[in-house]
Amino acid sequence: MGSFAVLVDGGFIKRRLGNPQTPFAAEDFSVFLSALCQHKALVAHTLHRVYFYDAAPLMERRRKPLNGEQIDFGNSDSARRNKSLHLALARQPFVALRMGELAFRGWSLAQSHLPEKEPMVEVRADQLQPNIQQKGVDMRIGLDIAALTLKKFAEIIVLVTADSDFVPAMKFARREGAQLYLVPLGSPLKETMHEHADLIIQSVCDEQGRAMRPAQFCV
Repeated sequence: MGSFAVLVDGGFIKRRLGNPQTPFAAEDFSVFLSALCQHKALVAHTLHRVYFYDAAPLMERRRKPLNGEQIDFGNSDSARRNKSLHLALARQPFVALRMGELAFRGWSLAQSHLPEKEPMVEVRADQLQPNIQQKGVDMRIGLDIAALTLKKFAEIIVLVTADSDFVPAMKFARREGAQLYLVPLGSPLKETMHEHADLIIQSVCDEQGRAMRPAQFCV
């Protein structure tokens, strides 16, 4: 049979298979990947490689307005957790990391702190949140989809996301003869993603037949 490549939107899978109480970890990814490869649509095919796309933790220090507090983003729990995750994933067989970056864009105030009709508002330092944006991840996914299909490295592209921004890359893969399987992990999908996917894998199970987090039906 043919070969398949798995392309994983890291930010997406961390949100879908993790939560603040039990954050997504490398062990969760191993279980997910094993279950996915055993799915009835893929079990007869050969795994080419798994690509995990994420952004390296922000390592900057910034002074917070109003109270002057020094914020060390690189010393946060999330930064340490992501560094540990990336290190562990890089050691897993057939897994390649594709790293974008995070950019600090200043400080923002949540909409809930802005009254609709008041001409002025009092802002406290604890209401300010860092505006951090991810850069380069979507571009890398699109480029790899193009390379994998044009060079015939994989006959099946398995895309783990629910982001409709990837529709052009999905269309390209299919035009070049590859099949496009989508794994949205229970997230709702826009109709264009249904239209441009050959197969949508709605859920996967671990080796004991238990649904992955969040709870989904096993197929």
